[in-house]
Amino acid sequence: MARKPPPRRQPSPSSGKPGGGVSARAGQGAVRAGLVLVGRFGAAVGLKGEIRLQSFTGDPMAIADYGALTDQTGARAFDIENLRPGGQGILVARVAGVADRDAAEALTNIELYADRALMPAETEDEFYVADLIGLSAVTVAGERLGEVVDVVNYGAGDIVEVKPPHGGDTLLFPFTKAVVPEIDIPGRRVVIAPPAEVDGEPPAA
Repeated sequence: MARKPPPRRQPSPSSGKPGGGVSARAGQGAVRAGLVLVGRFGAAVGLKGEIRLQSFTGDPMAIADYGALTDQTGARAFDIENLRPGGQGILVARVAGVADRDAAEALTNIELYADRALMPAETEDEFYVADLIGLSAVTVAGERLGEVVDVVNYGAGDIVEVKPPHGGDTLLFPFTKAVVPEIDIPGRRVVIAPPAEVDGEPPAA
């Protein structure tokens, strides 16, 4: 399964290991290459510009260790000046240039990305979700299923989402060793052994 990005000071990788952890999603729309999702702004707090922040890093407070964060396009930058626990796993942040409630509310639901180059190196059998997006998905027999478009988590475990080559509903596969026995980043492919039942039907041969 996909795992949370850890603090930079820890020498372990951030997202992606079949079988356990929490996924870091690619976000909606086009995401600039080289970015990894690390958090999301929530609702405004008070009147002085503070805002709730959901962190996807292994140590939630470590989200501030990556320098200025950006939106998914890389066009907008957000510098976290102060960060404190807000209860129930949510942080409260103060962002540079955000001085009132209206400015904070304008940031609600913006996803935050860090530069892929700042992430720790992967170890064996661990992967960043950002590196899985766009890989070709094939069966054990080599038949093409489509392209990996996301790794999602609805609470019961990480799921690999595959877009069939001829369109139609995406295919959803549990991100486990049994179902995803091989991930070949240099070869730009993942091997999938579909379980008896999946959400959606594979394309006809």
